[in-house]
Amino acid sequence: MTPPPAPPPSPAAQATRAAHAVPAVLAVIPARGGSKGVPAKNLAQVGGVPLVARAVRACLASAEVTDVVVTTDDPDIAEAARAAADALGESGRLHCVARPAAIAGDTATSEAAVLHALDAYEALRHGHTADVVLLVQCTSPFLTREDIDGVARAVARDGADTAVTVAPFHGFLWRDGSAVEDDTYGVNHDKAVRPRRQDRPQDFLETGAAYAMDVTGFRTHRHRFFGHTALVPTDPARVLEIDDPHDLARARALAPLLDPSPLPTRADVDAVVLDFDGTQTDDRVLIDSDGRETVAVHRGDGLGIAALRKAGVPLLILSTERNPVVAARAHKLRVPVLHGIDRKDLALKQWCEEQSVDPGRVLYVGNDVNDLPCFGLAGWPVAVASAHDSVRAAARAVTTTPGGSGAVREIAAWLLGPTLTDSEPTPATTPTQ
Repeated sequence: MTPPPAPPPSPAAQATRAAHAVPAVLAVIPARGGSKGVPAKNLAQVGGVPLVARAVRACLASAEVTDVVVTTDDPDIAEAARAAADALGESGRLHCVARPAAIAGDTATSEAAVLHALDAYEALRHGHTADVVLLVQCTSPFLTREDIDGVARAVARDGADTAVTVAPFHGFLWRDGSAVEDDTYGVNHDKAVRPRRQDRPQDFLETGAAYAMDVTGFRTHRHRFFGHTALVPTDPARVLEIDDPHDLARARALAPLLDPSPLPTRADVDAVVLDFDGTQTDDRVLIDSDGRETVAVHRGDGLGIAALRKAGVPLLILSTERNPVVAARAHKLRVPVLHGIDRKDLALKQWCEEQSVDPGRVLYVGNDVNDLPCFGLAGWPVAVASAHDSVRAAARAVTTTPGGSGAVREIAAWLLGPTLTDSEPTPATTPTQ
């Protein structure tokens, strides 16, 4: 069931709309650095992307949003927001505003942050203001541009004073009233009657993801709800607010299912860095009677690596494994190697500096928890299909092929196309010397 149609706009909303033929819509993303439940929450990664960057991307992708303001007291959050806009070629539409300490504490309201952001935006625009302001929360990781379009359009075009994202809700709500009435009672139902679902009125759950307000009315009421409020239904499967570590874990587990996950192309990547065990192998080791170790590798991976090398893509094999089998395989592939490395993230950072490569344009392929620090550095963290659940959850993309079974060949096809012409096969087994 859809919400009822909006009534005629209020006089204040009508006056605002009349000022501009095309309403200016400002999206404000509050993102303070002092989160208690999840430290550095707004920089926590879901699907390989910081929460603040996910919100910035969704806002900039909206067909209705004119400009985006991130209001924060944390320079790292501001930098992550700018990087997200730069990657989209939209740096001119993003403005980072320093959030004063007085409105950055635990008791500060989101409305206070939005009002301050509006003032700062008007100062940047020499007095020109927006017609509609959006409050967009980083803590809703699966917010879509369609959600943002919906709330913005409800106010900017359809006559509502305010709008909010909601999800259809069919649950029975209860409240413990024993302290007052010596009994529990139903909030949205009569406990003495149990109607069929189709016979009940439709309830909607506020998702906490996005709100829209007419600017004139918002400045008057200083609250996100006033006048007529439009309900903008969203997909219930995407409703998740991150307030504690359990919520973050759920979001990371859901990301491979809910994110559209566009695969990287050659234009997105300046270098490819590969883990070895579990990525180029199936993570098993064969030991003969003399104690020598042998690992199985995949000819298709060798083909893909050769194609990447021929295409001029800088490559590196980076492994914690000290066994010389890693160096032997790298030598065969003619790829630089760093192995026996305890802090792979530090090694990756140094290698990027030496190669003058932006880590944000590195595709890093891994399979286990020791790859997670590198996932935090690389712009394209990729997990093989057989990777640990925590690694898959942190990845920006996941192969369909397990490690050691052609996963690297699959990634090469993402970047170069499926044919991988002018490449050379490599042997399927590399013994330890």
